[in-house]
Amino acid sequence: MFNPALFVVLATLLIVPLSNGLYFHIGETERKCFIEEIPDETTVVANYKVELYDPRSGGFMPSSPGIGMHVEIKDPDDKTILSRVYSSEGRISFTSHIPGEHVLCMYSNSTAWFSGSQLRVHLDIQVGEHTIDYANVAQKEKLTELQLRIRQLLDQVDQITKEQNYQRYREERFRQTSDSTNQRVLWWSVAQTVVLLIMGVWQMRHLKSFFEAKKLV
Repeated sequence: MFNPALFVVLATLLIVPLSNGLYFHIGETERKCFIEEIPDETTVVANYKVELYDPRSGGFMPSSPGIGMHVEIKDPDDKTILSRVYSSEGRISFTSHIPGEHVLCMYSNSTAWFSGSQLRVHLDIQVGEHTIDYANVAQKEKLTELQLRIRQLLDQVDQITKEQNYQRYREERFRQTSDSTNQRVLWWSVAQTVVLLIMGVWQMRHLKSFFEAKKLV
């Protein structure tokens, strides 16, 4: 029997991205930033790996131990929630406390290590329940396969609820911005009309005074 509610849940699970995997090149003094829209109270994990350009082979090789990345993360209020230097390969983890656009910036910890060569940084960002190592959870809590699956579904439903709340938050922000813009446009039109009326009255009085003066002459 077709269950509409179950269909909606499964469709949403397919739409929600599992992770954002990418790589980018970065120079000595270059700074790369990424914006991630995150609901509140959501865990974010970013795994990264740095490779060093090899001019002899024209490819990239594992970087030396001295090369690291300075990572800085800011919340939607532009407050720094994480700022530290990591090694050439690592795992960054933080939890959002307010919904919105979080900015993750990365840059080399030193310009002296690779003397003008480019770095390639592999970055994989995971959000929500995708950050949980369920194999480790099952081992620690001694969960059966059915219990583990139920745990995964509950975590997915919780993440979907957060995503839906965030969408409602975005819609409310958009509505407030639209209302504010419309009010400003309205008051600007009223102000323009008032200025035109004042100028018209002033011109009429000025012309009236001018013609009266001409008659006296």
